Formats: sequence, C-alpha cells, structure tokens
Amino acid sequence: MPGPNVTMPKGSLVLVTGANSYLASHVILQFLERGYKVRGTVRDIEKTSWLVEDLFKTASENGSFELVRVPNFIASNAFDEAVKGVSAVIHVATLGLDPNPNNVLPQIVVATHSILESASKEPSVKEFVYTSSVAAMVIPSMEQVHLTFDSWNDAVVELAWAPPPYKPSRAYIVYAAGKTIAEKALWEYVEKRAPHFNVNSITPASIMGECLSKSHAELPQMFVKALYDGDLIALQQLLTTPGTIHTDVKDTALLHVAAALDPEIKNERLFSWGESCTWNEILALMRAVAPGRKFVDDLPGERLKLTADDRKSLDLLKRWTGREGWTPLKETITDNMTNIMKWFP
Repeated sequence: MPGPNVTMPKGSLVLVTGANSYLASHVILQFLERGYKVRGTVRDIEKTSWLVEDLFKTASENGSFELVRVPNFIASNAFDEAVKGVSAVIHVATLGLDPNPNNVLPQIVVATHSILESASKEPSVKEFVYTSSVAAMVIPSMEQVHLTFDSWNDAVVELAWAPPPYKPSRAYIVYAAGKTIAEKALWEYVEKRAPHFNVNSITPASIMGECLSKSHAELPQMFVKALYDGDLIALQQLLTTPGTIHTDVKDTALLHVAAALDPEIKNERLFSWGESCTWNEILALMRAVAPGRKFVDDLPGERLKLTADDRKSLDLLKRWTGREGWTPLKETITDNMTNIMKWFP
C-alpha cells in the first residue's frame, strides 16, 4: 500500500455516482476501508435505502457514508449540490440498456457534460475518475485486436443509429455507442476546457466476482448467475460472442480508487482486464464449486484474440496491493458462486 504520498488525505470526501450499482458498491467499500468518507448519488433514496440500512450501515451511522438524490442526471446543474466539498468524483452511473439510440446517445453526452460542469464549478475537486467500458474501444469478435489508449469503437456509433425497428438485440450496440461517445466527450472536455482537476478513465472488460448485495446478483448482465440458472434467454445473449474477457470486480474497483489517489496517474485510460476465457471454462469452474448441481451442457465457443496494453494498470495494482497480475478467473468465479449459492440454493 502507498504511504502518505496520495492526492488527498484520509477523511477526505469522495463522490460516487450510481451508488447502488454492482461496481459502485465495491468502489465505495474500498474507499471506506481506506479511511475516506463517501457521498453516493442515487435516483431514488427510498428504493436504495438498503445501502444505509444494511450494506454500509456502520459507515452511515458514524458519518462516513451518506446518500444524496440526483433524480435526473442529464439535467443542467444536476450534480451542483452533490459535488459540494468533495475532493474526488468517481462517475460510475450510466444510462440503462435501451435499443432505441434516441433514448440514450444524445442524453449520455449531456450527462457527461453536466457532471464535468458541476465538478468544474467546485474548487475542492482534485480528481475525476470516469467509468468507461471495453465497449468504447471494440465489439469483441474473433479478430486479432490489440487495444491501446487511442482505440475507439467508432463503427458501433453508426450501427447504433441504423433505422428502426429497435429490437431488443440492439441494446448492447446502443450501449457500446453510448460508452464510446460519452468517453470521447469526456476527453474533448479535458482538452478544450483544461479543468482544474485531474481526469482518468477506467475501461473494464466483463466484470464478474463477489456481489455485495443480492440485487446485484440478479442483474441481467450477471453471466455467472445466468449460467447457474440455465436461463435460456440470457444464454442466447451470451452466445452472440464465443467467449469473454473476464475482469474481477475488486480489481476494477481498486483501479478506480487508485486512479483517484495515486499522484502518478494523470490523464490515463486504464484497462481493467484479466483473462480471455470461454463460457465452458467458466462452467467447469462453477461445476467444481457446486459438484452436486446439474448445469447446462457445454456451449459453443472459443477464446477471444483480444489483447490490451494493460501494463500501467498492472503496475498500479502491484503498487497498491503488492500482488502480481490480475485476480485469476478461478478466484473470481468462486467468489461469485459463493454469493449465488447462498442466495439461490
């Protein structure tokens, strides 16, 4: 772990948007464990009261964690109050899956500008970390592709704007296009406006691993739960790609935390990577954890030939954890299965 040479002292206040999300819950936990205070934004405090009443109850009671309501984060000045007094903004929140580009693409750029404007008006903000996605760089395929800082998924934007009908199968294309144009808007803002705070983005691959809430295990993008259930609809969506690139949620959360706290990380796009794997490799690990359960038969697939320049991310993980390399797939699946088996025996 780093010593006192960090961008902000313990006890500083950090804003995490979309606090009720799977990834954000881990980001919040890691900041709290390191002695920071967290303010989380949600759209509806009543529906997400479990964050203060259960998951982060102790932190809430001792004043280290609080929730604030931002019901419409594409509204002008939506985050002006939320950023008051914070030292870092971790922008995890995004729009939901929608196959209609008109409901996503214009709004997501507005939302990105909105929170950047709010942060720019608040002198206390020192760090801004944005959650992007590998989808902003490429749509996974069997082509040999090596991703770098300058990789962009421009082709998917044109695909997303194709004429209707807007079938449900187009939702991921629109999601990928949204992530592409939103992150581009982020870096264009940085270039043109030169804000007083440092900016980094994190581009995760497929996030898997421990769930801190049962509600997270039930999310539609939770591949391990879909395989556990034998969910035919979800499995059909999985089969649109022959495999995936796994990344552990704890590694991804750690990169967000370190990108805000490590003074050496400035204006970086950091990959949250891991291993290329097939659905059958994941299934084999799941069968080993739950040998008495009947799982679906093996699925077609093979490993993707997608690679990434993840050297800076690995250096950062080593500097902050002392560990070499990404969390292994076996550990990630075991963590995920431990949750699932407890909640869905």
